[in-house]
Amino acid sequence: MGKKIVIFVGVLLLAGVISYFVIDANEKQFNQVEWQASPSKRYLMAKNIINSNMFYGKTKPEIITLLGNVTKASTLKGKDHLVYSLGSAPTFFEAKEETLIVIFEDEIVVNVIHSYQN
Repeated sequence: MGKKIVIFVGVLLLAGVISYFVIDANEKQFNQVEWQASPSKRYLMAKNIINSNMFYGKTKPEIITLLGNVTKASTLKGKDHLVYSLGSAPTFFEAKEETLIVIFEDEIVVNVIHSYQN
């Protein structure tokens, strides 16, 4: 009985370590060169962009300089915004295209949204 518990605890620990590395492997700090060079892997930087609030207060021309030209058409109405395709993160379920929506008021960033679409 004691050996089974040790094996069970070992498996749980191993699963925790693997989960940590899988989650960590799917996140990166924003890097302008990587952003522009690897559009299909931009999803890796989305969480860092949003959590750091790095774009808040920047002007529209500053965002275009950092992120490049808009890469995705938008259906969002009534707000001045830019939409950037983030690619699709690997998943065991149906892949969803991800986008980063940068919203402006008076040409200044007031919100950044990570959106998932089928």
